[in-house]
Amino acid sequence: MTLTTILALTLSLSSAAAMSQDIAAAAQEMQKANYFTFVMLLNMAPPEAFNGGNITFLMPNDRTLAGAAGGATVLDFLLRQSIPSALLFDHLERFPTGSMIPASKPGFMYKVSNGGRRRYFLGNVRVTSPNICTRGYSVRCHGVDGVAEPVMVPRPDIPPAPTCGGNVPPPPQPVVQVSRQKSSSSVEVVDFAMVLTVIMIYMVNLFV
Repeated sequence: MTLTTILALTLSLSSAAAMSQDIAAAAQEMQKANYFTFVMLLNMAPPEAFNGGNITFLMPNDRTLAGAAGGATVLDFLLRQSIPSALLFDHLERFPTGSMIPASKPGFMYKVSNGGRRRYFLGNVRVTSPNICTRGYSVRCHGVDGVAEPVMVPRPDIPPAPTCGGNVPPPPQPVVQVSRQKSSSSVEVVDFAMVLTVIMIYMVNLFV
């Protein structure tokens, strides 16, 4: 093994460890701000899901999540509720109305409506509690007033290769990738609605 390879592996492991620490610190800040259900969902995601880089979470409160519709996996839900970059609210405010910010789920984007600090929208949700997660370097989070629904942006069609015949086959339909990485974890296939039901039952029993 060469020195370059050893250095690359060391840097990679250090980066993953720092990201894991930032996620843990962010989870503590989320709990302190009473986003308990979101923290539970975050803990149920595959451990490696968010170790690849910076991220900003858009967090609905517990009451909103209790009434959220199912049909998605936990990881899919979190990818739709996040941006693949660590952005404080001051950074978000620099995007003018009409800007498109990518969601962590490939092929989906948030459309910005910038009406100032009290009326800043990412798609269908308004940022209500900015800068909840600030301790780590690679994780940021903001409270929002609903479940985010980023819009799907299809990939541009790729024109077919030239042919000598008269019949030209139609271009292939664009395919939107569901997630950036596969995981063998069983959490990824758990239905989101079932998870929320279990969480709410647990919380009710906790306070009885």
